[in-house]
Amino acid sequence: MVLRYFFNMNEFNHELSERQRKVVDKLNELGIPFQLIFHPPLPTIEDALQYWGKFEWTHCKNLFFRNHKGNRHYLVIFDCMQQLAIHDLEHRLKQGKLSFASEARMDKYLGLKPGSVSPFGIINDEEHHVYLYLDKNLLDREYISFHPNDNTGTCVIKTTDLVKFLDAMGNGYEFIELY
Repeated sequence: MVLRYFFNMNEFNHELSERQRKVVDKLNELGIPFQLIFHPPLPTIEDALQYWGKFEWTHCKNLFFRNHKGNRHYLVIFDCMQQLAIHDLEHRLKQGKLSFASEARMDKYLGLKPGSVSPFGIINDEEHHVYLYLDKNLLDREYISFHPNDNTGTCVIKTTDLVKFLDAMGNGYEFIELY
């Protein structure tokens, strides 16, 4: 199967899901250039690697956590080729015991379903409840990619444009050493 690439909206003739449309509209509103790639649903990195092979950008893994009290939520973003132990992450973040947030919390705070988590989900977090931790090594990558809140597509943007997006959205975030 061939991936379909779109470099700008003039070439675009693919019907977007509602979640994808929100991402495209926000990126256009912010003047952020992007590339959309459409493919079958790819809910895991392992699925994506089998389908794509090697890609020309850094695809990111996005993990959604909550603290032990359930009153704080974190989105942790890093290179998909890296591994991250939760115990090590707890020490690095200094937020106490962490566990994966439930599907209900994911829907409530990010408006997303499992397998589609990305920083673009903060579009739905109007109260800025979710705090983002990003691997500082991503700052060395020119292009990074995420699902556009739907795992039937991948959105590639410049890392500097992700920072522009995060600043515009208003959620707290920081780049830290994750591994």
